[in-house]
Amino acid sequence: MTVIDVSEATFEAEVIDRSHSTPVVVDFWAQWCGPCRQLSPLLERAAAAREGKVVLAKVETDANPMLAQAFGVRGIPDVRAFSAGRVVAQIVGARPQAEVDSFFDSLLPSEADLLAAEGDEESLRKALELQPGRADAAVKLAQMLLARGDREQARTVLEPVHGSFQADALEARLSLEESGSVADALAKLDSGDLEQALDLLLAALSEDGQQREDIRRLIIGELDALGAEHPLARTTRRKLAAALY
Repeated sequence: MTVIDVSEATFEAEVIDRSHSTPVVVDFWAQWCGPCRQLSPLLERAAAAREGKVVLAKVETDANPMLAQAFGVRGIPDVRAFSAGRVVAQIVGARPQAEVDSFFDSLLPSEADLLAAEGDEESLRKALELQPGRADAAVKLAQMLLARGDREQARTVLEPVHGSFQADALEARLSLEESGSVADALAKLDSGDLEQALDLLLAALSEDGQQREDIRRLIIGELDALGAEHPLARTTRRKLAAALY
C-alpha cells in the first residue's frame, strides 16, 4: 500500500508509528483547493514509483482541522515528510514532477546507507569510500579491526571522523592501551561486563592529564552506545558528573 487516507483518529498509527520503519509523506489538502488537485496526482505517482519504500498519507484539512492546527498548516497544499516520528522535510504549494521526485528520493537511504547497514567489513569499507568520515561505518569497522589487533588501521579509519562520541571513545581506548592504563577496565569491557568496566573507569578518573581525558571520552562513548534512557547510562552519567566536578 503506497497511498492511504489518514484521519485524526489514525494519524498516530499510520504516520508517526509507521515512519519509524518507512518514510511517510503527508499531503495536507482540501477538495476546494486547485493547486492540491494539481499536486496530488504527482505525489501519488511518486509514491507508486517507489513501490512501498515511501508511503503517501493524505489528510483532508476540512475533515481533520485539529491535525492541520497541530502542525501549523497555514496554506495548502502543504506536504510534510516524516521519519522516525518527526518531520524531516516540507514543501508548500504546487511543484513540478521533477521536484516532487527529488523530494521523495531524499527520503530513501543512499548507497552508503545501505552498505553501512549491511555491517560486514567489505560493505563498511565501500560505505567509507563513498562517504569518508561516516561515523557509523567507521566505528563498526574500527571495532572489527581492534578485535583482531589491527590498531594502526583502526586509528586510520577513525581519523577523518568528527562529532562522534563512539569514535572518540575508540580513539581514547587506543591511547589507553598504548599507555597500559586501566587494563582491568578494558578487560571487563571486552568480556561484556559493562557495569563493572564503567565503575573501574570512574574510579580511575582521579588520574590527571591526558589519561583522565581519555577515560572520560571512553566512558562517554560507552554511554552514547547504550542510549540516553538506559538505566545504566543514567546512573553512570550522575557518577561521572560527580567525579569530574
